Amino acid sequence: MNAFPALPPAEDAALSQAEAAYRQLRDRLIMLEIRPGAPINDGQLAAELGFGRTPMREAIKRLETDHLVVSYPRRGTFATSVDFTELADVSEIRELLEPLAARRAATRASAAMRQELLDVADKIAHLGSGPAESRDLMRYDLTVHRLIYRASANPHLEDALIRYDNLATRIWCLILDKVPSVSGHITEHVKLLEAIAAGDAEVASQLALEHVSSFEQAVRSVL
Repeated sequence: MNAFPALPPAEDAALSQAEAAYRQLRDRLIMLEIRPGAPINDGQLAAELGFGRTPMREAIKRLETDHLVVSYPRRGTFATSVDFTELADVSEIRELLEPLAARRAATRASAAMRQELLDVADKIAHLGSGPAESRDLMRYDLTVHRLIYRASANPHLEDALIRYDNLATRIWCLILDKVPSVSGHITEHVKLLEAIAAGDAEVASQLALEHVSSFEQAVRSVL
């Protein structure tokens, strides 16, 4: 496997214990490091991730509202299944909101954020490809989307899009072995990031829409 250059953190680093536990557990669920249907043991996870049980329980409660875990009386808490029938609903929302975020980012991003987006675009442009790297490439996908959402300067839009991108990423991760390569999907971000950094709102909006649409088409092609 090629060495991947480090990307900047897509979210703030100064976090409470509960927030840090939430984000770490959330991303494990998104990347299917915790498999769909697997039991969620708060004590075991707290010890594994280095958090107290109270922050972990708070994190798990939040993950229920994200539809990433589900609790059953007297049975316990489990990672939710990945439901392909939700693809159309998730894509419909993303096709409306992703272009909006890209358009806002192109007009609202600070100079420092525009440079950060260009730096990320350059790193992605130099990534290798290959089936062994697919899961690492998906981590880039998550990071890029979260950077764009943050650049949109609308925390409500950011929160909504993170939630739906998380659900879409779980679907994608479940079919990684069936997709010849995800490198093309990831490198689509280069022109999008460059358009945002250049302040070209219309091009950024169109590229964001095309990116979301191509994701849905790629998933449907292997179902």
